[in-house]
Amino acid sequence: MRPTNVNSPASSLDASPTGRRSEESHGGTAARLADRLGGRSIVLVGLMGAGKTTVGKRLAQALTLPFVDADAEIEKAAGETIPEIFERHGEAYFRDGERRVIARLLDEGPYVLATGGGAFMDAATRARIAERGISVWLRADLDVLLKRVARRSNRPLLQQSDPRAVMERLIEERYPVYAGSHVTVESIEGPHEAVVEAIILALDTYFNDQKAT
Repeated sequence: MRPTNVNSPASSLDASPTGRRSEESHGGTAARLADRLGGRSIVLVGLMGAGKTTVGKRLAQALTLPFVDADAEIEKAAGETIPEIFERHGEAYFRDGERRVIARLLDEGPYVLATGGGAFMDAATRARIAERGISVWLRADLDVLLKRVARRSNRPLLQQSDPRAVMERLIEERYPVYAGSHVTVESIEGPHEAVVEAIILALDTYFNDQKAT
């Protein structure tokens, strides 16, 4: 695995004529990526608030692939919301179901698949993603994540008095593992389309590098 890192989504939107990609070029790259996936899914990983669902839906549209949210599929399979699963059965029960649902979805793909923040921490899930998918880490800074998660109340791991401390701990624990993804793209504040463009460019670079080796 040779990770590809894109430090700024805006870098692909340079205002100069040579730096700006035309709509035709963007569409050609997206079509090429869909072919190069070879049945594999694009798997978005990262902490809560990284934008996996909002960006993932737009990425799926750009690549003409179905979008699937793993958390939504877990809730459908369990007949309970994720907060209810955590409260009634505990995190270990949830992680077991998450592992099985993601494995099933990877077998069904290709999708653009958004995963929960803890999914990639499971070694078996990481191995399955490496086998059946291309992982894309949406990396975001702490303040950006906190601003985004504050808009929603369905975050079981944040139901504490100090969400910042929880997020700091999760960043320390999870970012070194997320860094093993095939591709890393910065998820910054701004238009979601800029992040989508960055993902497409990073994936194109990743496949070009793989072809060259």
